[in-house]
Amino acid sequence: MYDELDERREWVGKQVVDIAYHIHKALGPGLLEKVYEACFCYELYKRDIAFVKQKEVAIIYDDVVFDEGLRLDILVDDLVIIELKAQEEYHKVWEAQLLSYLRLSEKHLGFIINFNVPLIKEGIKRMVL
Repeated sequence: MYDELDERREWVGKQVVDIAYHIHKALGPGLLEKVYEACFCYELYKRDIAFVKQKEVAIIYDDVVFDEGLRLDILVDDLVIIELKAQEEYHKVWEAQLLSYLRLSEKHLGFIINFNVPLIKEGIKRMVL
């Protein structure tokens, strides 16, 4: 079961990167994050890959559940977290944020995708927990 999950997670990860390349090639940098999010979700839909956008995840702290926890930009196939950005400057805090999201949501693979770059390969950061 675990091997199948890993294969599925890796397949989803490859789809995520492919989608980012397609969107960036078609639209380029400089648009609002919500435009990239809409296109990303549309591409997932076209590929028949399950997703939830703006997924709220409760936080458990000191045995108390806080519903005001965190909001994932896109959760793909209940396996992979996508954090979309459209910023000129890369901020290292995004990495800490994604690692926290992975840990708190008990997911193991996530991507930071910043579309505001000349080459999309410079804007994709894959992180594994």
